[in-house]
Amino acid sequence: MRIGSLLLAVAVLECACQGAPPVTFTGAPGRIEVRIEGQPFTALHYGEDLDKPFFHPFRAASGVLVTRGWPVDPAPGETTDHPHHRGLWWAHGRTNGVDFWTTAKNTGRYRLKSPPAVDRARGSIGLSLAMVAPDGRVLGSLEQSYVFSAEGRNRIVDVTIRVLADQGIDLSLGDTKEGVMAFRVADDLTEPKGARLINSEGGVGEKQIWGKRARWVDYSGKIGSEVVGVAMFDHPSNPNFPTYWMARGYGLLAANATGAHEFTGDGKLDGTIVIPAGKSIQFRHRIVIHPGDAEAARVEEMYRRFAAQ
Repeated sequence: MRIGSLLLAVAVLECACQGAPPVTFTGAPGRIEVRIEGQPFTALHYGEDLDKPFFHPFRAASGVLVTRGWPVDPAPGETTDHPHHRGLWWAHGRTNGVDFWTTAKNTGRYRLKSPPAVDRARGSIGLSLAMVAPDGRVLGSLEQSYVFSAEGRNRIVDVTIRVLADQGIDLSLGDTKEGVMAFRVADDLTEPKGARLINSEGGVGEKQIWGKRARWVDYSGKIGSEVVGVAMFDHPSNPNFPTYWMARGYGLLAANATGAHEFTGDGKLDGTIVIPAGKSIQFRHRIVIHPGDAEAARVEEMYRRFAAQ
């Protein structure tokens, strides 16, 4: 049975218990809508025509959009670079030599093994994915969990990514700048539009943040009359902590633990992570969409609470 048909059989996943839960889900073919406190927050896109699943768009508690619409739902005047930058997604550009990051005929695809697993009590969506090379070989698997929550006016996504070498071969996440846990912000949250990019080590702007290691990175700026921000956290338990950052002034925010050589140009460094056959590794990240800039939102305090979990 096709995944979309399975989901249609349970088209509405809203909780039927007394009192609406803070996080609710509504299903449709290839898409699951996520609401927090009754308001639209994001949606999972997982159609069979896609090279990988992703969440798009994202809204602050006020309802303002903090992700670029293009190429999913383009708005007039938006930038049209990097068609593989779609909301929030996970992808790696050199897995056993295969590019799963970009979108082309000769790139790898993350294929769902089963329908997305919605846990209404936990407020989460789980994905089980096969890493399929262009020639059809399955290289390994991904188990992904996305937990949605609210903390005051903050909107939070807790992400756990488990990478499994479950095909009888070692799995190599090669040294590359292309990846990995990524978020594409709205054009109004980019440096050319006056937004500020800052990291946990005091770096400000792309030149001080791209390719540098940090515990978190935050974008903040004005969308209309509202100041909002998007922060991404790297958990201390992650491989190669603190991670390198593929953070661009044009709007890309990506935590990448595998890019030591490509980011620094140092031939003595190699960020490759090899997962022996039968083993796995895990990454944990938190994305916080908050009102105000990083200081007003107390991003460092939020990070410390996350790191202690």
